[in-house]
Amino acid sequence: MSFLDIDIKHEYRSLQDNIIKDFYSPVLSKAIMYRRAVGFFSSSALIELTKGISGLLKNGGKIELVASPKLSIEDVKAIEDGFERRDEIIEQCLIRELLSPEGKFEEARLNLLSNLIAAKKLDLKIAVLEKDNTIGIFHEKMGLMYDNSNNIIAFSGSMNESANAFSYNYESIDVFTSWSSDEKRVFAKQEAFNAIWNDHEPNIRVTDFPNVEKEIIRKYQQNTITDFSKATEIINKENITNDDTHIKNSYPRIPKGVEIREYQKEAIYQWEKENFVGIFDMATGTGKTYTALAAAAHLFSKSDNNLAVIIVCPYQHLVEQWKEDIENFGMKPIVCYSASKQRNWKDRLKLATTSFNLKVKNHFCVVTTNATFSSQFVQDQIASLAGNTLLIIDEAHNFGAENLSRMLLPNMRYRLALSATIDRYGDEEGTQKLYDYFGKKCIEYTLKEAIDNQMLTPYYYYPIVVVLNNNELEEYLEITRSIVTSIAKGKKPNGKLILSEYAKMLFIKRARLVAAASEKITKLKEVITPHVHEKHMLVYCGATTMRDVDYKEEHPPVDDVRQIDIVADLLGNELDMKVSKFTSEENTEEREIIKKEFADGKHLQALIAIRCLDEGVNIPSIKTAYILASSTNPKEYIQRRGRVLRTYPGKNFATIYDFITLPIPVDEVSSYPDEIINSVRSLAIRELVRMRDFASISENPSAVDILVTDIIHAYNITINEERGDQNV
Repeated sequence: MSFLDIDIKHEYRSLQDNIIKDFYSPVLSKAIMYRRAVGFFSSSALIELTKGISGLLKNGGKIELVASPKLSIEDVKAIEDGFERRDEIIEQCLIRELLSPEGKFEEARLNLLSNLIAAKKLDLKIAVLEKDNTIGIFHEKMGLMYDNSNNIIAFSGSMNESANAFSYNYESIDVFTSWSSDEKRVFAKQEAFNAIWNDHEPNIRVTDFPNVEKEIIRKYQQNTITDFSKATEIINKENITNDDTHIKNSYPRIPKGVEIREYQKEAIYQWEKENFVGIFDMATGTGKTYTALAAAAHLFSKSDNNLAVIIVCPYQHLVEQWKEDIENFGMKPIVCYSASKQRNWKDRLKLATTSFNLKVKNHFCVVTTNATFSSQFVQDQIASLAGNTLLIIDEAHNFGAENLSRMLLPNMRYRLALSATIDRYGDEEGTQKLYDYFGKKCIEYTLKEAIDNQMLTPYYYYPIVVVLNNNELEEYLEITRSIVTSIAKGKKPNGKLILSEYAKMLFIKRARLVAAASEKITKLKEVITPHVHEKHMLVYCGATTMRDVDYKEEHPPVDDVRQIDIVADLLGNELDMKVSKFTSEENTEEREIIKKEFADGKHLQALIAIRCLDEGVNIPSIKTAYILASSTNPKEYIQRRGRVLRTYPGKNFATIYDFITLPIPVDEVSSYPDEIINSVRSLAIRELVRMRDFASISENPSAVDILVTDIIHAYNITINEERGDQNV
C-alpha cells in the first residue's frame, strides 16, 4: 500500500483528465492522511470530501481541512463595524451555509460527514485574513496526502473541493512527490500547511469553531456510522454513477406520453423557418408552455446537442409552475429569484455560464422572474454567454415596457416570445420593440380556434350594467377635463401624442374610479344570490389600468383592497358562502391548498381575486366568473377570459358575468348637455368594444344585441368611433 504503485502525472487538467478518477481516487485509496486547504466552506463543498475517501477511511486514515468562510458583503461590513464580534459573525455565516440537502444522495453524504466529525476522523478549522481590523478571504488551494511508508504527495492549483470544480469547471492542479526531484517543493508545501493549521502564518487567523461542528452533527447526522469504509463504499457505488447519469441525461426532450398537437408542431416548424426567432401568439390555455419546451427540445437536437436555455416569466409562483414542466421535459433548471429554494442559485448560475462558455458543459437551463432577470448579476451572467443560447419569455408583452425592453440582450442567438396578447394596448412603440427583437408571429392561435377545437371550454356571456353615481360621475368628468388639458400640452408638432407621467397617472386614476364603482356590489349581490349553493365560482375584483400595464402586483391600490374586502364580507358573512381570497399575499403553499380545496368544492365555493390570475395561474375548475374589474385593456380582459375557459372534467361550459360600467343610464343620456355626453362617450365606447368581443364567440351572442343598440343610440356612437382607439 504505497503511492509508488501509482502512475502519477505532474499536472492534471479537467479537459484532458478525469481528476477524480485519475488522481483523487487512486491516491486516497492508499493514503492514511489527507490535509486540505480550500477556498470556501459550504455544505455542498463538504459533501465532496466524502467522494473517493473510502480507501482512506478503510486504512484508518484521517482528514484535516482548513477553509475560508463564505462571507457576504453584509458580513464583512458587520465585522468592520464591530471587529471584536468577528468570531460571532463568522460562526453565523458558517451555520448559514449549512444548506438543506437536495435529495437522498446529499443526505447520505452529509450524514457520513457529520459522523466523521463526531468520530474525530475529520478536523475542521476556519481561516480568514486579518489586517488593520479588516477581514479578507483565504484563497489558498493546496493539499497533502500521506501513505504508511512516509511518502508524501503535494498538489496545488485552481480547484476547490466542490462538485462544480470536479464536474464542470475548467480546473488544473500541479502535483509534487517526495520521492522525486520535487522533494523540496513537497516539504515547502507541508511547512506552509503546518504554519496555517497551527495559526502561525502572519495575517492569517485560523480558529476552531466547535459550535459549527456541533451544528453539522445536529443538522445532518441521521444515524451513527461505525464502519466508515463500508459506508463510503455504499454511497460511492450507489451515487457516483447516478451523478454522472444525472449530468448526462439533463437535456431538453419531449417526455414519453406527451402528444404535441398539430398546431403546436406547425408553430415550431415556422419558428425553425425563421432561424428559431419568433413569437407564439396563443390563446390562454392552449399549451404555450409545452409548445415552448417542445421547441427547445427540437432546437437542442438541431444545434448539435448544445444549448443554454433561459426562461423568464413575470412572477415567482409562475417560475415554480414552469419548473415542474421543465423537469418533465428532461431539464434540471437553476431556479433564480430572491426566495428560491435553491439558495445557492447565484453560484450555480455563475458556474453554469462559465462551464458552458468553456464547452465543459453542453446544456443548462435557467428559469427566473422578470425582476431577477433584470438584476445586474443575472444580466452580467447572461450577457457573458456565447454560442447556442435560447431566450424564452413568457407573457412577453411585458417586455415592451421601457424598463424591461432594455434587458433584452443582443447575444441571445435564438429567441421565443410567448403571449396571448403580444400587441400592447395604447403602446405602439413598445409593441414595435417586441417585434424588432423577437421577429414575426410563428403562430396566431385565437380563442375562437381553441374553443372550436375543444382546447378551451365554450361559454355563455351575460353583461351586467352598472352606472356611476352622481359623485362618481362628477369625479370622472373632473379627471377627464384634466386629461384633455394635459394631452393638449403633450402633443408634438407632427400630431403624435406623447403622454406625460401626470397624464398617465390621470388615466390610471380614472380607470380605478370606474373599476370601483359602488353599484357593482349591489349588482353582484343581485346576480349571485340565486347561486349561493353552487361552487367553482370566481369573483374578479380590483381596479385595472388602461395605460399602466406593467403594474406591481405586490402593492395593490387602496381601492383594490377596499373592494375585495367588501366582496369577501358580502359573500362570506352576509350570504354565508364558503370563500377565500386569492391574492399576492398568499404564499405558494397556501395557494396550492386553496386551489385543491376549490377544485374539490366541499370546503370552498368561490375565490375572490384581484390581479394575480391575470398571468399564468392555472385553476381550470373555475366554471362561473363574475368580473367586476372593468378593464378596457385587451391584454387584461383577454387573459381573464382565458382563465375561465380552461377545460376540466365535468365542465361542459363556462359562464361569464361581465359588469359593464356606463357613466349615465342609457334612458337618461338625452337629458344631459352635449358637453357632458362628449366627455363620457369614450367610456361607453370602450365598454361596448369589450362587450362585443366577449359576446362574439360566446354561445349566446344575441344576448347583447338590445343593449348594444341602446348604447349606440343613446350615446350617438358612430362605426368609426367604435372601431377607433378612444383614449379620452
